[in-house]
Amino acid sequence: MYSFVQKFLLSRDPEWSHDFTIGFLKRSQRSPLTGLYSQKLADKPFECLGMNFKNRIGLAAGLDKNGECIDAFASMGFGFIEVGTVTPKPQLGNDKPRLFRLPEHKAIINRMGFNNKGVDYLVEQVKKSKYSGILGINIGKNKTTPDEDALDDYLFCLDKVYAYASYITVNISSPNTPGLRNLQYGAALDSLLAGLKERQLALEIEHKKYVPILIKIAPDLSEEEVESIAASLLQAKMDGVIATNTTLNREAVAGHEHADEAGGLSGEVLTQQSLSITKTLAKALDGRMPIIGVGGISNADDVNQRIEAGASLVQVYSAFIYQGPPLIKELVNA
Repeated sequence: MYSFVQKFLLSRDPEWSHDFTIGFLKRSQRSPLTGLYSQKLADKPFECLGMNFKNRIGLAAGLDKNGECIDAFASMGFGFIEVGTVTPKPQLGNDKPRLFRLPEHKAIINRMGFNNKGVDYLVEQVKKSKYSGILGINIGKNKTTPDEDALDDYLFCLDKVYAYASYITVNISSPNTPGLRNLQYGAALDSLLAGLKERQLALEIEHKKYVPILIKIAPDLSEEEVESIAASLLQAKMDGVIATNTTLNREAVAGHEHADEAGGLSGEVLTQQSLSITKTLAKALDGRMPIIGVGGISNADDVNQRIEAGASLVQVYSAFIYQGPPLIKELVNA
């Protein structure tokens, strides 16, 4: 049945298919219809970030931007779920078309631009959820917020989601919000991290619980840049890092009809690039901070390679679009 549904969805406009799927999952979760996609998987417990994960396979941010389908994704067997990216104020994102499939490469290009219904809406969805597992909430800044005021947006979201998140991811690596990636470097990064850590410690006292903060970085970084970021993360006593976001590199898809579309490229073509960043990052961090590996993970070998490279956990996105829930079963079982 999934094969039939998949063929139908992949034959339609990518964003239409995404909206249709999210709408169906939202309506069907917490109902008998979950039997259409739910899976009973054996627990493969793993401890990381001071928490016990059901298994090492997580859903990456971007698929459930507004936290509307948490229970549906949980029923598929993910060991943890990350929702967002969410911004302080709702925003429409970039103009359509902004999502493109490259099926020959099992890849996707997106320039969505943090389209979401705002942090207050996401928090309400999280409150409605029955999910008791590990939930990450990915936060970003509004497009209209000047770079110098970015910290204000992140702190606004941090305040809103802290009580409801198992961990919080700070997205400074999307290529689709102008200027965002500049926050990954030097004084701008150090200032951002210092502000986040100060607020995190204040919120720990207020809520009587400690919620880890992770930073999500880009794959389009030099070895020196990765080492510099690692030093900044350690100095600021961040809790973890997610490697990586989508890439601007088009070498692997050169000649494809969508190769010149602006946006971030994800999928199997990102595997080696993201793996390389993970290796460099792991060496620089020297075991002092956990890494969540994401980017081009589409089979058990990819998972094993990412863990061998230094990742503690992994997330999937594009491969899940192409393979569906059976991918989760394959990865967890392996």
